[in-house]
Amino acid sequence: MTLTRAEAFRAPTVASLSVRLVVDSYFDQFMPKQTHPMCRVEHVSRIAGREQESTLAGEWGLSLHLESQSTAGRGQYLLDFGYTPEILLRNFDLLGIDAAKLDGLILSHAHRDHFGGLVGFVRHHRPAMKQDLRLFAGGDLIFREKWLGSRDSEPRSWGALDEQALAAAQVETVCCDRAHALEGPFTTGAIARTSFERVLPNTLVEPTPADHFSEDERRGRLVPDRHPDEHATCYVVEGRGLVVLSSCSHSGFINAIRTAMAVAGVGKLHAVVGGFHLGVAPPEYLDHAIAELKALDPDVVIPMHCTGRAFTAKLAETMPDRLVLANTGSRFTFGV
Repeated sequence: MTLTRAEAFRAPTVASLSVRLVVDSYFDQFMPKQTHPMCRVEHVSRIAGREQESTLAGEWGLSLHLESQSTAGRGQYLLDFGYTPEILLRNFDLLGIDAAKLDGLILSHAHRDHFGGLVGFVRHHRPAMKQDLRLFAGGDLIFREKWLGSRDSEPRSWGALDEQALAAAQVETVCCDRAHALEGPFTTGAIARTSFERVLPNTLVEPTPADHFSEDERRGRLVPDRHPDEHATCYVVEGRGLVVLSSCSHSGFINAIRTAMAVAGVGKLHAVVGGFHLGVAPPEYLDHAIAELKALDPDVVIPMHCTGRAFTAKLAETMPDRLVLANTGSRFTFGV
């Protein structure tokens, strides 16, 4: 396998950023309108204009369409691809997003609920997409197999991203294990583990020498996934600060924010958007996470996907003026 290495990094700045939630767990047609002084919020109810009305669909997974405006022009990316191509393609079409305008694809980490729709999406839209289409990923381990299991059950494969299918579709994979600037966003590179956060229970993997396990552990055993290839996608919005898109944050969403601030050299956190993987976290862990987030003083927090209802409820109690709720199809615009 040959991966292209990212070039030298300098964080770009954009005038505005729109984040469209293409795939998430549910679609609420009666989602109430919401306003926020630091973010334009647009929720979707009915989708008409066809032979008959249709509806967006939800599934476990996440996909975000990102569009930014700067002096260099517009930049569009698709960040993560949900669990299945069927749901991603359906919602992408219903929302009227043009695949031909995508400047690139970004994968936050190699879990099926984030890469599952990728190959099918590319196969469907590849003829209309840019010839030099690239997938930006956080490391060279994105193609390794992931396993589900626990002490009480036999591990079962959760599959792996199909490297050969991407190569056949002429999609180049760019290894962004260090911070890397794109046309509008930047990726953080490897997320530094500096906070109280730990990798909460999720997948298993076959160990590699880089995992620093003992020889005994490497002998045919599956070990907890530490997600060394996970990275965050971020924007510096002019006059507002840093927007961090944390798709799952197995590495810790506070760690992701701090890494983004450090590599970009930006001290103001404007918004945190995405999944925070706190659905399995104990109460004291949630309290600590809320306290750390509050100290970072974001203007806007938009939880999605794997964040968990308990954390969102605590956020509503402690930082109600920062919380914005999301729904499949919602669009959030910063810098307006």
